[in-house]
Amino acid sequence: MKAVSSRRYVTLAERVTHTPEETVLFGREIAASFQPPCLVLLEGDLGAGKTTLIKGIVAGLGAAGEDEVTSPTFTLVHEYGLEGRVFHVDLYRIEGARDLATLGLDDLSSQAATVLVEWGEKLGDNVPLPCFQVRMEHQQSDNRRILIQRVEA
Repeated sequence: MKAVSSRRYVTLAERVTHTPEETVLFGREIAASFQPPCLVLLEGDLGAGKTTLIKGIVAGLGAAGEDEVTSPTFTLVHEYGLEGRVFHVDLYRIEGARDLATLGLDDLSSQAATVLVEWGEKLGDNVPLPCFQVRMEHQQSDNRRILIQRVEA
């Protein structure tokens, strides 16, 4: 992957959800924006709702049911669907460039697939463009602020 110095951010959607069910529903709504090949970087603190949103995205893409989607924190990568595959990657336990190299993200990103990466900020600027950035912020109670942007060169 090649580092890019100048970037342009185009906001596609912004929403505050009030329940986990609303977060899943919003994921279903925005799934059409993430057609393969596509890289989606999800950012936010622990408990921000990244996996909950991904449940909706994966279901909206028709790759798996919401109840089939779980966090790949320990396995690092889950694969869903046959046609139009979806890869769900979790970088929470990744600590450096060496760990990243073992994941094969370059291989995943080069396939005709949608690649959803939790803790995408750990990739820094070394991501192929265009891609999508989803920033999630846990507010009060079950409220989540979700900002979706397309990142272009």
